[in-house]
Formats: sequence, structure tokens, C-alpha cells
Amino acid sequence: MTAPTPPALPDTRLATGAARLATRHSGHFSAETVQSLIADSYAQLAETAHVRTHLVMLAERLAADRLDALAHVHRAPGSGLPRVLFVCSHNAGRSQLAAALLAHRAADLVQVSSAGTTPVAEVEPFVAQVLTEAGVDLADAFPKPLTDEVVQAADIVITMGCGDACPIVPGRRYLDWPVPDPEGAPIAVVRRIRDAIDAHVADLLATLPGST
Repeated sequence: MTAPTPPALPDTRLATGAARLATRHSGHFSAETVQSLIADSYAQLAETAHVRTHLVMLAERLAADRLDALAHVHRAPGSGLPRVLFVCSHNAGRSQLAAALLAHRAADLVQVSSAGTTPVAEVEPFVAQVLTEAGVDLADAFPKPLTDEVVQAADIVITMGCGDACPIVPGRRYLDWPVPDPEGAPIAVVRRIRDAIDAHVADLLATLPGST
């Protein structure tokens, strides 16, 4: 049976990134699978992009995250680092704060990702500022769509009190952290939201394997 033809790349510059990812995942995923994922990643990010200057680079990074998630799904149960996924509506505030703080605190104990059910174009500026004040780097973060791969790969899925519905995958741990939305809030309020999320992160980290 002939394999389905992957979609044409919406930007020819994506071919270089697709080749890099295909090489990285050689023996696990076909070049056609990689090309389909990077094309889809580009299309999803383009829906909310105000400018497209960095869209090719971001599409490659999103496709890389999705391929890593798929690889995790295909491994034996219990192998690899535990994966934690934070979800909120826009992936611009609470979920970005939580993911950055957990990654900072957990070091190499956990694989962290975040996504939005309706992602926007960029991270809230005060979110980046309060993380910088806490010594946490958010320079490479960008809002990402919630995709099947990252949900399937997650061991723990955490929503951020915004009423977002996630696909339910049996055997996963689901939590909800009810914290206020930092969108449009003054910097002092965003700092308090950061600290509330950090307290949740500390509690979560204490329950993860290898944390004690």
C-alpha cells in the first residue's frame, strides 16, 4: 500500500528544519511524519501570529516538542522522566509561569511543557518580568496549541483554574490549580500570582519520583 503523501510545506524554509528533525528521529519516525508535523505546527502557529518573522523557527521548535512527546508515548510505560503538562486558555500567563517555575525548580527530574486551548500570539510581558525577577529564564517561551501528542505523553496534566477542558487519557493524573488570571493585571498582582503558583509547584515537586 502506498504511503500517504505529506502536505506541501507552507514555507520552503521549513524544509531545513524538517531535515534536521528527521535526522534526529531517524529510525523512529519517517521523514513524511516529520514533514506533516512541521507543516501542521506552522499552520497552527500562523493562525494567531501578528508577525511571521520567527514563525519558521517556532514551527520547528513546536514540531520538535510534538515529536519528543510521540517518542515518549511509544516507550515502555514508566520509562523516561515523568512529564508534566500545564494547560490554560491562552498559554500566555498562568501555564507559562507554572511551566517555567517547575522546570527551574525540578532541574533534571521532570520534563515540563505547556499549551493553550486557544493560544495567543505572545507571552504576557509582566509574566516574563516577574520570572526574571525570580531568576527564571523565559526568553525562549512562546504560546503553543494543545495537541494530542503532548496530552498523550503527559503523566500529569494540570489546568490553571480557567475552566479549560482537556482530553481525558486513562492512567494520567489530572489536577487543577485555581489561580487568578494575570492578563492585564498590574505588576504587583502578577507577582502574587507567581508566588501562589510557585507554592503549588513546590507541593507538586515533593510528590514526584526522585525529589527527596
